Order: sequence, then C-alpha cells, then structure tokens
Amino acid sequence: MNLIEELRWRGMIQDIMPGTEEQLAKEVTSAYIGFDPTADSLHIGSLVPILLLVHLQKAGHKPIALVGGATGMVGDPSFKSTERVMLSEEVLQKNVEGIKNQLMQFLDFTPGPAAAEMVNNYDWFKNISFLDFIRDVGKHITINYMMSKDSVRKRIEGESGISFTEFTYQLIQGYDFYWLYKHKNCKLQMGGSDQWGNITTGT
Repeated sequence: MNLIEELRWRGMIQDIMPGTEEQLAKEVTSAYIGFDPTADSLHIGSLVPILLLVHLQKAGHKPIALVGGATGMVGDPSFKSTERVMLSEEVLQKNVEGIKNQLMQFLDFTPGPAAAEMVNNYDWFKNISFLDFIRDVGKHITINYMMSKDSVRKRIEGESGISFTEFTYQLIQGYDFYWLYKHKNCKLQMGGSDQWGNITTGT
C-alpha cells in the first residue's frame, strides 16, 4: 500500500491534484502544510494535518511545516464570517515559537533525506515591498479567479464584507508554495479541505 492508498483508506483525502501519486512514486518528495500562529498552541483541528506530515515522513518523504508568521498578520478569510482580530508582531512571534516546539514532538528532524524542516514565511516576506509583490505576484492572478473562491464570495455576499487585507491572503499563501518550490524543491502542498482554494492558487 503506497502513501496515497493509505491516506485514502484512512479517509484523509478529499481532493487531490492530478499527478500527485505519480510524483510520490517517482522520488523522495518535499511536501508542506501551513500552520496558523493565531495562538501559542496548536488545537485539535491541527491534528489531522500533523498526522499527514507524519505519514508522509514514514513513507520516506520530506515534511516541511510552515508556520505563518506573515500570513498570521493578514488572516485567512476561509469559512470566517467576520475579519479576525489583528495580532501584534510580538504576539505572533511568541505564538510561532510555541507552535515550533509542539511540532518537534511529532516530526523527526534528524538530518537525512527525509528530515523534517520548519520554516516561517515571515523570513521571506519581510524583505518584499508592497509594490514588488503586486507587480511580481499580483499580475499572475486575475480578480475573476480570486472572486471565484467560495470563502471570498461568501464574505462579499455577507453583511461584514471582506477587507483588502484578507482578500489578498490567497496571493500570500500561493507565493509560499512558489517560494518553497524555488528554494526547497517542494512539489506538494497539503492542508484541510477549507484550504483547497488557496492550495490551487499556489499551483
């Protein structure tokens, strides 16, 4: 039983991009999941994503845990009826450290081809200016595409609407995948079903 077959057997796959199973069969593959640092501890909803990384590593692949120091400053609008409360940079960094310590209890970081790795997207976003981002990233995604996302459409149709800050969240998460592909040879992103729209933006 390969990794995809096992995850299907466990009921852990809802959507999957074409070619994923072939990629995993071809070579040791780096894959990542993002974790939201809105609190200094992971919650029960993080258990399935963590187990995905555990199963990935047991199958001989390389798990990357991305802690969203940058995306946490924006807030994911997926399945939220109102905008999240903005956290200060100091609180976010404290939360990032707490989550890092917890993830180290589940994943094997011993050096090797399948060694787990932890990254913080704040490390690459802190040096990108707003103008550079909208010029180099924004030009590749149309407003039509961004508006088609269920999470965005529901917020626009709701009473509270959606801020530009949250509207751009999918661009930021999409750029994460691009950066990890370019710098870490990461070829797979995994996440909860509520993240499917953001995941496809990255691809």
